[in-house]
Amino acid sequence: MDQVTAPIFDIQRFSLHDGPGIRTLVFFKGCNLHCAWCQNPESQDVEPLVAFYTDRCNRSFDFLKACPREAINRDGFRIDYAKCDNCLACVEACSQNALRLIGEHMTPEHLFTSLMADLPYYRSSGGGVTFSGGEPTLYPKFIDQMLNLCGEEGIHTAIETCGTYSPDRWQPILNKLGLIYFDLKIIDSERHIKATGRDNKQILSNARRLVEQGLPVEFRVPLVDGYTDNHEDLQDITNFVKELKQSHIHLLSYHNMGESKIDIINGSQNTLGLKTYDACRYREIKEWFSSQDIKIFDE
Repeated sequence: MDQVTAPIFDIQRFSLHDGPGIRTLVFFKGCNLHCAWCQNPESQDVEPLVAFYTDRCNRSFDFLKACPREAINRDGFRIDYAKCDNCLACVEACSQNALRLIGEHMTPEHLFTSLMADLPYYRSSGGGVTFSGGEPTLYPKFIDQMLNLCGEEGIHTAIETCGTYSPDRWQPILNKLGLIYFDLKIIDSERHIKATGRDNKQILSNARRLVEQGLPVEFRVPLVDGYTDNHEDLQDITNFVKELKQSHIHLLSYHNMGESKIDIINGSQNTLGLKTYDACRYREIKEWFSSQDIKIFDE
């Protein structure tokens, strides 16, 4: 039987958000949406890849001979992904750290051993582990085993999802989670397809099902200027949340730090040219939801 693994591209410790208490955030590579405003473009592809940081490169090319597949470009973006097999010889040979692997295939046991270093903080603060991405629901077997391991130690677990998962496959897994953060990006199907590359029929169905089953779900709404925050969008969100008889949502303000990551992977995602979401506009939207009897969770 093949060993269960998943590609992890980041582990952030001592987070005070994304769930109660002090938390460790585990970021999975791979996503089945391609949001125009993606904050982690390096997470979209499932496979690990070598990133190139132009500002660190002194063009000494001391790693050129290390590559056995001749996948190094002298001009432009350094890595020819069509030739690269992630052997990491170039990463190890680059003295300027201009090359770095993003993503590592890990087993649940390997990841859990790493997380156990933070166990005292979880227990003292009521914290735990939050699975994020990318889209962690792409890895049901991995998450299921992680939840079993965390459950044995009494560690609180949460997941952040775009909601595209198969409900039948995920039902027994969702029952083990302490908290489910569920994104509601755009309710209108056509606009959702245009902004994310996929329709939202399954997403809205899964949202309804979570509420009907009484699972610990909290809905999150990203605020992206010109994409998710016009009056029609806000009214659609309001109507849907009220349909589900929910009284609270999270608002997630767009920031443009993700755009700096596009170049390090030679990504195709367009830059939006947007600034970090305006604080005054955020307050206006928060007040508008309040006028609709929908409160905002304190971030």
